[in-house]
Amino acid sequence: MLDGAGWHCVDLSAFGSIAPVEETGRTFRANAILKAAGYAKALNTWTLADDSGLCVDALDGKPGVHSARWAAMNGAGQGDAANNKLLLEQMENVPDERRGARFVCALALADPRGDVVMTVQDHVEGRLLRAAAGANGFGYDPLFFVPELGKTTAQLPAQEKHRISHRGKAARRMHELMEEMGVKGGEEQD
Repeated sequence: MLDGAGWHCVDLSAFGSIAPVEETGRTFRANAILKAAGYAKALNTWTLADDSGLCVDALDGKPGVHSARWAAMNGAGQGDAANNKLLLEQMENVPDERRGARFVCALALADPRGDVVMTVQDHVEGRLLRAAAGANGFGYDPLFFVPELGKTTAQLPAQEKHRISHRGKAARRMHELMEEMGVKGGEEQD
């Protein structure tokens, strides 16, 4: 999503074995900050971290920050298929007009000392279907229907999904802020 932005980006796998930062925050922003600061300090490099998830109106915003672990936390297995199955069960008796949901993404950028220099958050609105549709994407994508497009995020090609998604919108906003701040290619510019 940041192709052409002028940065050389690598993921954590490029650094070998590194202890994961525990996601103990109660919000997406708090978890993104924990990860950005923790990995920046551990690796002594600029770090961009994400925390994302699905917030369902009928479930009072859950699974929220627990989206990736939702089924495991509820003793219903683990992984995407188990998460989707549990969510469908929890939403079984919820009428269509109350199936609103949103994907939320928070990004945090930390400098090599671990100081968080900026955060952004964005979302995409949709509603939950009663059965999966589409084979692209991951997580809850097959259940997340975007009415304006008439498709789930799992039915969208990657480029179209990134254009409308919570993560795509947050990444573009982060890029804008980094340019305004003079952060390019992972280094501050004079």
